[in-house]
Amino acid sequence: MNTTFKKEDNDYVMYFEGRLDTAASSSVQKEAEVLYDCSGHDVILDCTELEYISSSGLRIFLNVLKNAKVQGSKVYLRGVNDDIREVLTMTGFNCLFEFK
Repeated sequence: MNTTFKKEDNDYVMYFEGRLDTAASSSVQKEAEVLYDCSGHDVILDCTELEYISSSGLRIFLNVLKNAKVQGSKVYLRGVNDDIREVLTMTGFNCLFEFK
């Protein structure tokens, strides 16, 4: 699992590549903490290269969302494939996030 953080325009973007499973979640959680201080910036979680997400991965997305909302920022999911979208729908996460 690889992640890359970039600032694009006024947004904070985290790119996810590979499988966000339980084994990868600990390191990804630490890497995603850069998104917690997002005041004044919206956050985009780019899932274009994300192949799989487990409940641990969903928890990371939820933590990013909770921190962003407190700071008045929005969190968008971008590039979600059909398999990931199905997981988001089955868990109700599709109602929590906005999609780009």
